[in-house]
Amino acid sequence: MTNVDRLPELLLKRKAVIYVRQSTQTQVQTNLESRRRQYDLVEEAKRRGFRDIEVIDEDMGRSASGAVARPGFERLVALLCAGEVGAVLCMDASRLARNGRDWHHLLELCGLVEARVIDLDGVYDPCRANDRLLLGMKGSISEFELNVLRTRMLDAKRAKAYRGDLRISVPFGYIWHREVGLGLDPNLRLQEVIRLIFARFRELGSARQVLLSLRAEQVHFPRPSDGRTLTHFDWTPVRYRNVISVLKNPFYAGAYVYGKSGKQMAIVDGRARKSYKHPKPFDEWDVLLREHHEGYIDWAEFERNQKQLATNAYGKAGDVKSSRGGRALLAGLLACARCGRRLFVAYTGRIPQPVYRCARFDMPPQCMSFGGSRIDAAIGKELLRVVEPMAIEAARQAEQMHVDTLNGQRRIVELELQQAQYEATLAERRYAACDPDNRLIAAQLEKNWEAALHRVLACQTRLETVSTPAADVPTPDFAKLAEDLTAAWNAPNVTMRMRQQLVRALIVDIVADVDETAREVILTIHWQGGQHSQLRVRKPGSGEHGCSTSDEALAVIRSMATRWSDQDIAASLNRMGMRTGQGKTWTAHRVSSIRRVRDIHAYRPAEKDGEWLTMSEAAKQLGITSHAIRRLINDRILPAEQVMPDAPWQIRASDLRSEAVAAALTRKHRPCRNDVEGQIPMFIEVSEGGAQ
Repeated sequence: MTNVDRLPELLLKRKAVIYVRQSTQTQVQTNLESRRRQYDLVEEAKRRGFRDIEVIDEDMGRSASGAVARPGFERLVALLCAGEVGAVLCMDASRLARNGRDWHHLLELCGLVEARVIDLDGVYDPCRANDRLLLGMKGSISEFELNVLRTRMLDAKRAKAYRGDLRISVPFGYIWHREVGLGLDPNLRLQEVIRLIFARFRELGSARQVLLSLRAEQVHFPRPSDGRTLTHFDWTPVRYRNVISVLKNPFYAGAYVYGKSGKQMAIVDGRARKSYKHPKPFDEWDVLLREHHEGYIDWAEFERNQKQLATNAYGKAGDVKSSRGGRALLAGLLACARCGRRLFVAYTGRIPQPVYRCARFDMPPQCMSFGGSRIDAAIGKELLRVVEPMAIEAARQAEQMHVDTLNGQRRIVELELQQAQYEATLAERRYAACDPDNRLIAAQLEKNWEAALHRVLACQTRLETVSTPAADVPTPDFAKLAEDLTAAWNAPNVTMRMRQQLVRALIVDIVADVDETAREVILTIHWQGGQHSQLRVRKPGSGEHGCSTSDEALAVIRSMATRWSDQDIAASLNRMGMRTGQGKTWTAHRVSSIRRVRDIHAYRPAEKDGEWLTMSEAAKQLGITSHAIRRLINDRILPAEQVMPDAPWQIRASDLRSEAVAAALTRKHRPCRNDVEGQIPMFIEVSEGGAQ
């Protein structure tokens, strides 16, 4: 030891601190020689003459870049501030700090207490200008070296990603092959589950509805059982995160993506804290290679799925409510023709009914407001009119989709049964290979075998249930539904959600306006494909409600009121299948109430003056039965009139005295039979004079 390296006796009475650190846990486990050399600095401190030596190794596996907390370094700073340290020993400057702030702060504290900094190259006194300059250069070089190494590694990693050769972690359903690169997972059960998720979303249009349908069918999804290595996994009931991760991952569309998430920096307690996995916008992804590998869906469908998922996130500014049910058919589709704002739905009345309004709490008064019942009914009729020419083809596709859905369910259960049978066979082989005397292991293997057999039995039961539909669940008759679209639209098992999805599949949006002069709502329908049409719907007047009597029923009452009684009118309306505004059948009292409210002239028998007769009155006047009168009318012998089909017949009294009617009444009606040549009559005709 030279005189230059000799330390003062005052410093040797203090404590020598050995600071040991490695940047990552991997270095701690693999770089054993580096760790051993750092601990060997204890001998160097003894050689320098220190007797009180302390090793600080609490920062093993922690970076010195300043992004993470280092309790060992903080304890070193505390000891320096207390004046207990005579020298700080380390292998190089990078062990103490990788950023300039921590490095110069440490040198400043060493200079205040006249402590030395010792590394493998020599002893440095921070109080001397030359040594301080040299230590500063070492710290700057260490910081620059870290940046150079990081930049080189990131550039190499990014360059490999641009070629699609960087083997990043891939989602379930894919695996890196040693020869061919990225490809589909050979597990057929896993492939079928992923394809089923995409098929259900294509059908339902909602991730939550996909989850509910898969939960109802007891579909399982893999879950890692070995941490992040993804080499072993267990099959557990599907969760929402499984569905949404499959739908949002571009890898399933055959695209290789790198850098779709970034990091964010925040200052916490004076230190920089980094957080990762923050998603970046689509156009800011670092690498996007389409058609890189085989996909479960194409890229166009992936973009449609992202657009649908964004639309489903209703509640943000500018979003449109998706088809989620409710009482309003056109929620989120109507736009105001005056201001361009989206009309929202309000529910009013004792029995809540939808009302479309153009108003916001933070904007001027509303532009328009109208009831939703008539509008929804009119759009429904217009939709059925447009769909009717394609009903047969749509019915065939719906039937094929129904069959594909059943086949998909059966396929999933069959694959699950195959895996359960394999696991049962494997458990049997393990139990057979075990020594029977080793009961500690044999007992557990026997339980595993029994559990595997129970899983096989459960899968077989599910397969029988899927293969044999329940008798109380009828198979849909799609052909009959195509013939009567109105009945299919109004069927009890068709929910408002289904109707909303059909409307949104055919209509882009509807621009609404109100013609106050004509009391009409003008609807401009923008169909998918660029076609437009206009529809006018009468706006209800003041006091008019949705339970009012239909115009068809009022027309029947007006036409029959001057000739028929209230009882006859009620019977005619019931035969025609018409109902009151509240959906009830007609009675004489209800007809009378409608006439009084609508100011319709009442039926009075005295006003007919015998000119017009009913069927029963005509039969009474001729002395015959009503059936005979009906026969005369059907044979076109007796003229009669009907206000409309199924209404009572009206007979003019003067027609009863016609020659045709008189001849028909005098004619002898005999049984209708055909004369067969050579046949002996059953009855012998008897003349008035006696037997022949």
